[in-house]
Amino acid sequence: MPFAAHVAALINARPGELRAALAGFGLFFCLFTGYFMLRPIRESMGIQGGVENLQWLFTATFVAMLVAVPLFAWLNSRVARIHYIDWVYGFFCVNLLLFAGLFFVLRDSIWLARVFYVWISVYNLFVVSVAWSLMADVFDAPQARRLFAFIAAGASVGGLMGPALSALLVGVLGQFGLMLLAALLLSVAVAIKHYLMAWREVLGAGRPGAERAESPRRPVTGNPFSGLTRVLGSGYLLGIAVFVLLLTTASTFLYFEQARLVAELFPDRAEQVRVFGAIDFVVQAGALLSQLFITGRIAQRLGVRVLLTAVPALVCLGFVGLALAPSFAVLATVMIVRRVGEYAFVRPGREMLFAPLDAESKYKAKNFIDTVVYRGGDALSGWGKALLDSLGQGVWLVALVGAASAAVWGGVGWRLGVRADQVSRQRGRD
Repeated sequence: MPFAAHVAALINARPGELRAALAGFGLFFCLFTGYFMLRPIRESMGIQGGVENLQWLFTATFVAMLVAVPLFAWLNSRVARIHYIDWVYGFFCVNLLLFAGLFFVLRDSIWLARVFYVWISVYNLFVVSVAWSLMADVFDAPQARRLFAFIAAGASVGGLMGPALSALLVGVLGQFGLMLLAALLLSVAVAIKHYLMAWREVLGAGRPGAERAESPRRPVTGNPFSGLTRVLGSGYLLGIAVFVLLLTTASTFLYFEQARLVAELFPDRAEQVRVFGAIDFVVQAGALLSQLFITGRIAQRLGVRVLLTAVPALVCLGFVGLALAPSFAVLATVMIVRRVGEYAFVRPGREMLFAPLDAESKYKAKNFIDTVVYRGGDALSGWGKALLDSLGQGVWLVALVGAASAAVWGGVGWRLGVRADQVSRQRGRD
């Protein structure tokens, strides 16, 4: 058997799909290498602005999303789908170059640190959301079940490479150089996108399914607010939005506790960057192993419902453990389990829910959920966390509320997964 056939069998790709799957892997590798080079800097800047002010940064990020989403939706309605990512990624490349220059001149500005924290939170969600919209556009639902876990592994490899490059190069290149390198990687992702869209038109053409009938050479239909109206008009999309809100509640509670404990235990900024980098490394290594060897097989054999339910159940148990033993070791363990599970199981499973949908749902409704709903959940749960802290009951109250949220999160995930599995069985394509 040729080497390519061995590789295709290993990642569960069928004839003609290997190069597209590798391209998807490479695109996410570029995006996440660039982002994770900058993530430790972002986390340190969040602490620099004061842990007590994090909820304000989350609120500012949500407001920025409210402004950005209609603008990008307007662009999506006027630019052909095949060129939309060129505009979005080109815009963020220019932003990175601008920040590189500002940090070169104003490296110790606290307000620049706060602006960058908000901007990179917007940047990350937009570039990743648009990339997954592309994947849902290029691959159909059966392909998504088989290939999305491997494609998501590109993000995990990038998540491993990014912190390592950051640690190795920050002393040589500084923050200025890391941002230039992130802009270069984003440009490479644009080139890979062109290959994937060409594959969609040439090699991927002719597959059955209504989602294939929409030409990528036309803009997506709808207006700047059709993402919102699509979500409100569909019980299925509304369920995904609720799932994301509950996900952000659990994530934000853990994130705030992590920031508080790191600020208390590691007051030195360089030490904070190393701690965050170490956690990122462990998370990405665990996610990568799961994506390569576990996720795709679970999706095919046990269904999407298991991908969307297992992690909330573990997080629920983790919150209970945190209530009983509120230490940094327990928190770090729960945080790692949550993030590994999100990257390896929840995110691929969530993206599989969009594969059978039309282009407007894949781009506009999905972008609205991934950005406004996600950051809105961050902001709401951030203020909720501040309220719980003000009650002075300690970590146990936060942990119990987090456990309850995670339990409901798992229930919603189960319902969404069951529906997705039913659609797959009806099509007889598993």
